[in-house]
Amino acid sequence: MTFLLILTALIAFLYTGLPMFAGMFLFSCGVLLLVEGNIATLGEFVFGKLNVYLLVAIPLFMLMSHFMVRGKVVDDLYATAHTLTRHLPGGLAVATVFACSVFAAISGSSVATALTIGKVAIPQMLKYNYDRRGIYGVVAGGGTLGILIPPSAPMVLYGFVSDTSIGALFMAGVLPGIMMALIFAAYCMGVEYRREKIVPGYVRPERASLPEAGRAVRQSFWALTLPPFVLGGMYFGIFTATEAAGTGALWALAIAWLIYRNFTWKDLWDGGMEAARTSAVLFMIIIGAGLFGYMLTKLNIPQEAVRLALEYQLSQTGFMVVMMLLILVLGLILESISIILITTPVILPVMTALGIDKVWYGVLLTINLELALISPPVGMNLIVIKSITKAPLAEIDKAAIPYILMLILGIAVIIAFPQIALWLPSTMDYRS
Repeated sequence: MTFLLILTALIAFLYTGLPMFAGMFLFSCGVLLLVEGNIATLGEFVFGKLNVYLLVAIPLFMLMSHFMVRGKVVDDLYATAHTLTRHLPGGLAVATVFACSVFAAISGSSVATALTIGKVAIPQMLKYNYDRRGIYGVVAGGGTLGILIPPSAPMVLYGFVSDTSIGALFMAGVLPGIMMALIFAAYCMGVEYRREKIVPGYVRPERASLPEAGRAVRQSFWALTLPPFVLGGMYFGIFTATEAAGTGALWALAIAWLIYRNFTWKDLWDGGMEAARTSAVLFMIIIGAGLFGYMLTKLNIPQEAVRLALEYQLSQTGFMVVMMLLILVLGLILESISIILITTPVILPVMTALGIDKVWYGVLLTINLELALISPPVGMNLIVIKSITKAPLAEIDKAAIPYILMLILGIAVIIAFPQIALWLPSTMDYRS
């Protein structure tokens, strides 16, 4: 009950218009002053919170993403996807899901995936008279794959807060990410197959010939090397997640500068500055959320949560269902980073007491955070699509409903069959 009161007060405080990091920082400081009477050790706490080698991965993965975007490889990715899938019902929609999946393995950001692929895919699907609502839905839903298919910034943050192997989390996201992409693609094919039946004179494009498909794959070959380079290195224990981020950024720079040859010194500077700005904001939020977690510990809230879980004899499945419902509600009013950093310190002792695998929970948490990205009123992917199309937000919200239901289905499947997430990490030789 105490935690719910504090959470409600924090949300109300944040809605005063303060930046997220400032709101969490000031709110936590205020509570600590009331509880302890001083905040003398605050400077030491902040330094210790950021003096962690693992956090270096965040700006490096962002650099990798910016280099590939500024190298303009997305057009090639989408063209290749369209060539390979054009003969299918809803071929352009399936190509959009495929392109989102590949770009997700480059960017680590759902918003960046929706924005970048959306700019290319939406005009193409409008040109071929796809249903507008279907277009908005597939870009919003496909964009969510950006934080499930590794690398993933939210997974890095969750791994940092929960002391969970980033490599294991990344590997755990691969099969669920592929599963969700296939569910999205199957839905698009089913919808467009029904639509084709009622459109007079509709003729589906022919399947690409083998030489044409080969040319398309060669066109985007170098972009397609980045995901296996990064993930394969972690899977086989060649490098840690932080080392993977560094080598991935270097490889992305080599592709953009030496192979595509449309990357300039200005792109290098602008990409580095943008990655630095975004990382600085994230680090400030980490400070605020870390202080919030410290404050909760001082109030014995994690211990109280363990007591309640044991008192009500919650099973692993029961606890997971309760947490997924809570995060689903929080996703309607908070963005994903805040949800991770506010809830994780509270539930970690409960997970330990119930014997819940932190990697399993991390994947379920990430899929639930995807829901937050396409759930009104805060859904960032919906706002991104509005910025591209200028369509009414209410229309875009309705378009996202099938993808919200499919993500809920994905959560249910992973809860029922944890090995979908846990099998790949169990086979890997990871260092961190």
